[in-house]
Amino acid sequence: MAESKPSVKPATAVQVKKSGNSISWIAPLLCIIIGYVFWRFYLGNPTAFKGQGEGWFWPTYAGGLVDDKSIHKMYLGGIIVPIIIGCLLIVITFCIERFLTINKATGSSSNADFIRKVQYHLANKNIDAAIAECDKQKGSVGNVMKAGLHRYKEMTSNTELSTDQKVMAIQKEVEEATSLELPMLEKNLVFLSTIASVATLLGLFGTVLGMIRSFSKLGDQGGGDAARELSVGISEALYNTALGIGTSALAIIMYNVFTTRIDSITYGIDESGFTLTQSFASLYK
Repeated sequence: MAESKPSVKPATAVQVKKSGNSISWIAPLLCIIIGYVFWRFYLGNPTAFKGQGEGWFWPTYAGGLVDDKSIHKMYLGGIIVPIIIGCLLIVITFCIERFLTINKATGSSSNADFIRKVQYHLANKNIDAAIAECDKQKGSVGNVMKAGLHRYKEMTSNTELSTDQKVMAIQKEVEEATSLELPMLEKNLVFLSTIASVATLLGLFGTVLGMIRSFSKLGDQGGGDAARELSVGISEALYNTALGIGTSALAIIMYNVFTTRIDSITYGIDESGFTLTQSFASLYK
């Protein structure tokens, strides 16, 4: 009786990328700290205010500002202001990080032109030249195409599997490579989507706190001076809303920009997988 040998699954050409994501917790913490330092020591610079400040973490100045039109007026918006400034810095940080990452993942040239070159080489059965094009292109599409081409090359010399099985093996290799590339493209976008919603709420929360303080003073003092204090307090509280809306708008815009670019790369990856399977099915029946 013939001894049956267990089938061995061919090793995948895809290499798992081991990359840390420490920026996801270090950057937000640093941004909040920098936001507080900017608010406390620049916007809250004692030289910009009349009188002596009381307290250290959140000094209060009873005498008001030296110049009512200065940027230091934002300090009077309250303790929510540095948090919103920190959120703005987080958005800027991850916008830079995502721009560099996605720009690198796009590749050195147009993905459409790259796929046409690979199709030309495959039509001439020059697989090595197609792999060389992947090395030139780089990026996510180039990486996925290269992984698929290595399996493509193996299948051309395989005599044990049927054509359909070979096509499935190539398709599976492309799917495995894609599953490693897409998380890298979408990583850290959650910060932009979260801040897009939270920043506006933080702004409104800071405004409500400021208005509570203002109406409290109105109730304690009364009279015309109190009404003037109320209008000043409300204008100071509205800095929270302005900062929150501005931060949220920037986060929404950049999130949509990045997701659009990722969709373009994803389309190129899908097209590359389709190119490999269709080429093999037509040339190696």
